[in-house]
Parts: sequence; C-alpha cells; structure tokens
Amino acid sequence: RHCSEVKRLCCCESYGKAHSELVCCNPHHLSRLCELESPPPPYSRYPMDFLKPTADCPDSVPSSTETGGTNCLAPGGLSDSQVLQEPGDRSHWCVVAYWEEKTRVGRLYSVQEPSLDIFYDLPQGNGFCLGQLNSDNKSQLVQKVRSKIGYGIQLTKEVDGVWVYNRSSYPIFIKSATLDNPDSRTLLVHKVFPGFSIKAFDYEKAYTLQRPNDHEFTQQPWTGFTVQISFVKGWGQCYTRQFISSCPCWLEVIFNNR
Repeated sequence: RHCSEVKRLCCCESYGKAHSELVCCNPHHLSRLCELESPPPPYSRYPMDFLKPTADCPDSVPSSTETGGTNCLAPGGLSDSQVLQEPGDRSHWCVVAYWEEKTRVGRLYSVQEPSLDIFYDLPQGNGFCLGQLNSDNKSQLVQKVRSKIGYGIQLTKEVDGVWVYNRSSYPIFIKSATLDNPDSRTLLVHKVFPGFSIKAFDYEKAYTLQRPNDHEFTQQPWTGFTVQISFVKGWGQCYTRQFISSCPCWLEVIFNNR
C-alpha cells in the first residue's frame, strides 16, 4: 500500500540509489518488510544477565551461544573462521554455522562479501550451499525440513545493519538482541514469512546494549553479536520447542564486533 512497506533487494540495479532518474519496478527486486510482534507480558521475561558477555572462548574466536564455545574450535586449537581465512583476504564481517538439532554440520563459513545466499540445493544461489555439507542425521523430521529449505535466505550487510531476506517458500524464525526494545528483558523469536525482509542486526544498537566501561565487551564474544535463524520450525514460549537446539535445521550468525 505504501513504498515504506517494501525494501529493494541488492540484486536490483536501483539498489542503494536514493535519487535515481530511473527506478526499477520489477516486483522480483522488492521484498515486503516484516512487522515485529508485540512484547510478551512481564512474567515470561528473562533476566538481563542473559545478555552479559561470555568468557568461554579465547579472544577473537567466534563463540556459539548454544555450546558456550566448546564446539567452535577446529583441531589444533584454531577456530574454523581462522582456518578458512587465507593470508591477504579481507576480514570477515560474520561467520555462519549450520546446525541440525544439537549437532553442528560442517565448518564455520566465513563471509567477506556484502551479500550472501544460504540455500540447500545447487544451483539455487551463489554462496553457502547447505546440501553439500556431510550430515549423519537420520531423523525423518530433519530430512523433511531440509527438503523445504530450498532457496533459503539472503544475508546482506548494509549501512544501517544486516538484513535477512526469506527467499524460501516457508517461514523462517529469527532471534536477535537488536530486534527487541532495549528495556525488554527477553529476546523474542520473530516469524518471517516468504518474500519478507527484516533488519536482523543493528550494529549501533548492539553497541548501546553494552554495560558502561565494560572492558570485557570489547575483548570477548558476546551473545548480542549473534543472530539465530531456524528454517520452517520455530522455538520459544509460543512453540513446543523451547530451545533452538531442538529445531531440525538452523543457523547461527556470529558478527565480527571489531
């Protein structure tokens, strides 16, 4: 109904042009903006200690909010992101981990390009293909959800933050500290329908969530710099699955806070 309800995708030539003489009107180059849900009642909120930094991993090593960092290290003591980072490469702005229930599948995927497609089957994108990862999970539910990932999602780093576009034919679910009110004591799980976009992470807002003069914040991984995304199945207070580690297929996106 209004241009403020849609967002131009990075695949469009008019992307990033605020005052272009010719503006593309291709509907496939636009997505709808996701509206955030209302916060839950106070009795279901978590303490603010949930947002405190963790000290389980060494400096500069991405930390898993589900495992406390114990599964994020490759053999030899190096993190997967450090293994993937070749000399002379640009610094990554995030790393992505793919999980099936409580098991991480494959290694961390280091992201340097401003836009990344995460999908299941080739040739449905140019980026992180989940179908090429070796998985030993025999669960029928995991197999069923895998088959529904399809075109998956698109991560895009922009000036105002990181956006997620749902390219698949099924909903995705997102939890991020910067999606909620700063005074809220919970992290809501937001449902994003196919064809919708959501600003999943806001760098400026993330830094305002730190405690004043907190030296640990700049030295250690922090849950405020992590976004969790599940495919098809949701979790949290509105679902039978209370934790994302019970979801069949999900992603953990860990942002570089340096």
